[in-house]
Amino acid sequence: MSAESLHRSATDLLETWSPPTGSDQSLRQAMLAFLGSAPRGCLREHAPGHITASAMVFSHDEREVLLTLHPRVGLWIQLGGHCEEYDDTVPAAALREATEESGIAALTLEPGLYGVQAHPIVCSLGVPTRHLDLVFKVTAPKGAVPVRSSESTDLRWWPVDALPADTDLILR
Repeated sequence: MSAESLHRSATDLLETWSPPTGSDQSLRQAMLAFLGSAPRGCLREHAPGHITASAMVFSHDEREVLLTLHPRVGLWIQLGGHCEEYDDTVPAAALREATEESGIAALTLEPGLYGVQAHPIVCSLGVPTRHLDLVFKVTAPKGAVPVRSSESTDLRWWPVDALPADTDLILR
């Protein structure tokens, strides 16, 4: 558990991922180049930008997705956040963040990347930075009832075919 294991995890995930679009391929290459120049780039301390761990949480039947109304971003987005030095891997950080932010136990994380995103943001550092999201697919158990955490303005299930207008999500 260290910056090195997180870095290795992020690099391995990106190197083995087959992006579905040309823009995803371009972002994948940019993230790999970033990681090549930023040994501690998976930690929030890296002010120019850092890898973050996100979870696209689906209902057990994949008909709904759990989104949070993020207080800083002002949009409905997937759950997730910063990797911590005690996280062994980026997928472990995504699962930890999804569990903390949803209040749902027994979430199941699929292996491999679901997607990638990049967002300019002023995060907990208090300065403009960039979140380089590695997004993972996570499934909630049947009957899961989310509980909003202090990190969210709102938290709710949305039908995958009726996402809110104020989101930048792309479901695959």
